[in-house]
Amino acid sequence: MSKFSVIIPLYNKERDILNTLNSVFLQTFSDFEIVLVNDGSTDGSEAVVKKLEDPRISYFSKKNEGVAKTRNFGVAKANSPFVAFLDADDYWYPHHLENLNSLTEKFPDQQWYATAYERKSNERLIAPMISPIMQKPKGWKGVVDEYFQNSLINSLAWTSAVCFKTTFFKELNGFDAAITHGAGEDTDLWIRAALKAPLVFSTTVSARHNLDGSNRISHTPTLTRNYMDISKYEAIAKDNIYLKKYLDLNSYSFAIQHKLANDKIAFQKYSEKIDRDNLSGRQRYLLRQPRNFLRLLIKSKGFAEKLGIRLTSFK
Repeated sequence: MSKFSVIIPLYNKERDILNTLNSVFLQTFSDFEIVLVNDGSTDGSEAVVKKLEDPRISYFSKKNEGVAKTRNFGVAKANSPFVAFLDADDYWYPHHLENLNSLTEKFPDQQWYATAYERKSNERLIAPMISPIMQKPKGWKGVVDEYFQNSLINSLAWTSAVCFKTTFFKELNGFDAAITHGAGEDTDLWIRAALKAPLVFSTTVSARHNLDGSNRISHTPTLTRNYMDISKYEAIAKDNIYLKKYLDLNSYSFAIQHKLANDKIAFQKYSEKIDRDNLSGRQRYLLRQPRNFLRLLIKSKGFAEKLGIRLTSFK
């Protein structure tokens, strides 16, 4: 039995999947299996994968059901005590599993683990995640006492850099498949996990989030996505100020997305529950702006990123 099962959901990533898999094959920690699940791809993704002959790959193909169900399906097929996730257009540095393994060995009684990561917008803009935890000494490894406080800009947990004890993932019932197309499947699971157990974290960057990958689900039109139900955590948040702020920032993001989509009812639903004191002045300003102005700002943000300049309302 391998220590890690690497769960890779695959949907129309013909251009990216080989580079992603190669990043797994080059890991310095080699005690792993790969559970690769083709979620009904309609491009040449399957043909690319089937050319590979590696006994560590367990390949499954099913009808298209979305990334949450596909990841859960992969975990159901896993044979290892730990599951690590990797999206089919992301990348691991060779020391990533070694990084995770060191966390599981140093903190064997904990339930879930994550490493620092970087975000690649394009070739000119690659930047490490932003969190207060990154101010810890280089190479710091430890239990994070307050997940939400440290996830108000970039989340501490990110799918391609997180690892669960398989039993804990199943105890949480995995990703909520009612949430679709990157509309909070990950965030919802992180909340449930953080409310059950502290996250163990390494400040060593060992994974890359490729925001310029092909066929990204985050580009799915807003009105065709089913968003996470933030309201189900509001009662718990009354006794957790950082969870409330975390929820408000997610509500802010969802509200902006729906204003851009000209869905006034959904915009109102998300915005009316936000405690404005939990937003920055810039965020409060943007929430009041008309749709056309926001669209112009989005274009300006994209232009700045092409020049290597990162712009965000979360900092």
